[in-house]
Amino acid sequence: MSSAQPTPPTDSLTDTAGPAVACTIRNAILCLSLASFASGASLRVSDSLLPRLVSDFQISLGTASYTITAFAIAYGLAQVLFGPLGDRFGKYLVIAMVCAASVLSALMCALAPTFPMLVMARLLAGACAAAVIPLAMAWIGDVVPYEQRQPVLARFLAGQILGVSSGVLIGGLAADHFGWRPPFFIIAALFAIASATLFWLNRKLPDSARQTRSLLASDGWVIGRMLSEFRHVLAVPWARVVLLTVFLEGLFVFGAFAFITSHLHHTFGLSLTMAGSLLMLFGLGGLSFAMFSAPLVRRLGEIGLARWGGGLACAALLCIGIAPSWVWALPGCFITGLGYYMIHNTLQINATQMAPERRGAAVSSFASSFFLGQSVGVALAAWLIDWIGTGAVIAAFSVGLFAVSWDFGRRKERHLCSLHPG
Repeated sequence: MSSAQPTPPTDSLTDTAGPAVACTIRNAILCLSLASFASGASLRVSDSLLPRLVSDFQISLGTASYTITAFAIAYGLAQVLFGPLGDRFGKYLVIAMVCAASVLSALMCALAPTFPMLVMARLLAGACAAAVIPLAMAWIGDVVPYEQRQPVLARFLAGQILGVSSGVLIGGLAADHFGWRPPFFIIAALFAIASATLFWLNRKLPDSARQTRSLLASDGWVIGRMLSEFRHVLAVPWARVVLLTVFLEGLFVFGAFAFITSHLHHTFGLSLTMAGSLLMLFGLGGLSFAMFSAPLVRRLGEIGLARWGGGLACAALLCIGIAPSWVWALPGCFITGLGYYMIHNTLQINATQMAPERRGAAVSSFASSFFLGQSVGVALAAWLIDWIGTGAVIAAFSVGLFAVSWDFGRRKERHLCSLHPG
């Protein structure tokens, strides 16, 4: 199977739709951004809660981090199910349904009576939220032509960026003043609003934006067919490069990111609220990329974005890890967010096109690799922290991210040369 990027279909909604349908599509993307905000907040809310969980449950920092790894592992593994289901029943409808399920899982987290029950609830929360970002990306890939897609994806991901930053801040504020339970009630409310608006908009979408595809095979139902979908994705050499790269990106970025709050709290004595506030700058850096993504894409191209993003994020994380004062975390968090989203958005645009005829399965494979990488990174970092401390771990992971980003730039350059020899 060729990995070449095909010409976008001429019947793309954004090409042929009238003003009313185009407005509906824009509103639909805005609502997806709201759902991604809730998903991002749910993903990162545990980061700032770790010290509070340590004190409330009398456990180690590594044990408390199970709330992060459980979410990430479930999120990654659930992609095997949601990608093909999105293709079968309609991506937008499936997103609305999992947002409704995420309301219940967030409430289970808030009401968990013991730490093991909290970990189990976070496991369920990760599985429920797994469909939101990848299926939203795949849906955007269905309705937006390739040459217009990267800036649209960047704007859509503003919701996730704000969600990630807000989750850390909400967690830190609650850990200092209200306990670890209230953030999960807030997340449940966010998912409830997102689910209601998604169900409403799904009824207004044109049929072409709610397309479904049968997964029934002649020899049985979906299991064999679903595995076949993912085998076809993995058969594409370039897809394997993208999936391995995003696994390592997730490992190095969020293996470090998950412990920045704890590092600032324990090393410099900052309150968890203050440390969480500093991590809001990570989101501000990501939003800066989203705002200027179009000119940056034109100026740097995908290869330049990956290389410069890796260099910036590496320098910033290294600064956070070894700096003698917390003040260095101010520019460090901002530049980390800017650099990370330069790399990640480039990987996302490649994910939407690495197997266009199986876009749901392809993007779900991408998300699965990313979140499994995060779970491995957090677990590895938690183990290393007991040996070398948070600062050294953050610094070491920054170097790993730099190597991954530059390797991807080299491979992307070679891939383009193979598509356009001479």
